[in-house]
Amino acid sequence: MTSITAKGRAAAFCERFGLRLPILLAPMAGSTPAALASAVASAGGMGALGALNTTPEGIADWARAFRATSNGSFQINLWIPDPPPVRDAAREEAMVEYLSGHGPRPSIPEGPLLPDFAAQCAAMLAVGPTVISSIMGVFPEDVVAAAKARGIAWFATATTLAEARAAVAAGADAILAQGAEAGGHRGAFDHAAAEHQQTGGLALIPRFADALDVPVIATGGIADARGIAAALTLGASAVQIGTGFLRCPEAAIHPAWAAAIAAVEPEGTTLTRVFSGRLGRGIASAVTRAAPPAAAYPIQRGLFAPIRAAAEKANNPEAMQMWAGQAARLASAEPAGDLTTRLWAETQALLP
Repeated sequence: MTSITAKGRAAAFCERFGLRLPILLAPMAGSTPAALASAVASAGGMGALGALNTTPEGIADWARAFRATSNGSFQINLWIPDPPPVRDAAREEAMVEYLSGHGPRPSIPEGPLLPDFAAQCAAMLAVGPTVISSIMGVFPEDVVAAAKARGIAWFATATTLAEARAAVAAGADAILAQGAEAGGHRGAFDHAAAEHQQTGGLALIPRFADALDVPVIATGGIADARGIAAALTLGASAVQIGTGFLRCPEAAIHPAWAAAIAAVEPEGTTLTRVFSGRLGRGIASAVTRAAPPAAAYPIQRGLFAPIRAAAEKANNPEAMQMWAGQAARLASAEPAGDLTTRLWAETQALLP
């Protein structure tokens, strides 16, 4: 890490990526409507679409909706696909029995459960975001080359220094240092190793900053000005905030989920695979506490889908999918643009 000041690093990052302040909306799949992203971007930060579940047509529609209300910067994020899941009939049947106690009896899913990745990549590049971002691995060489040719940057999520170095070697322009405090899915390149890759941000951020020659963006457990100032002081050039924006009205999440975020303590979140088969951090509930070993991703996601839908309809948070990071209690219920502006003003007052 060079001797440049925290404010200097942030200013250089903002200049490079067309921002007025170094706050990025996390690309939370299913929870980044265009209204939320455009509010953050119009305030000077970077909007985001978590496009895991979004069809190519949906990606284009989201970009049009974003640009109708903001001329700011945005990223589009995709998961790097796993190999086809190894099916385990006994584990799947056990999960069916377990989930039946929390909602309607799910059917074991067959066939494709996610949009075609190559078609999503093509649609993502076609809409011309400021940034494409990845989680769970690195983009294929042809996607990286096509992005570079269009002047689109690539931000890669990493949970270890080895992952970060692999992404930089593959052409990443910045690294998202995902601390273990983060809500939602863990970004481990090897999903089987996710439980063992739980380094917190206080250790991860300065290690990345010291070892890498690209900007580091801190994410996980950051939801107020103190967290932003700490991350920048540790060597980050910007921060990415997810849970901290979920109580904003533009996020439009289920009221029970928003209420749970407002009340949960750091120890009230848990790492679980019950929602999707991939490890992620959410609010502990009846459905997470006694779950048997999950089915493979995305089979588990298909199994849980009817439970989630029924729980939302019944206003039952004990069976909802409620992602949240350890700093959830700091999330503020105010318009996203106001929150973004306020967070940066308060951060500047804390930095020398």
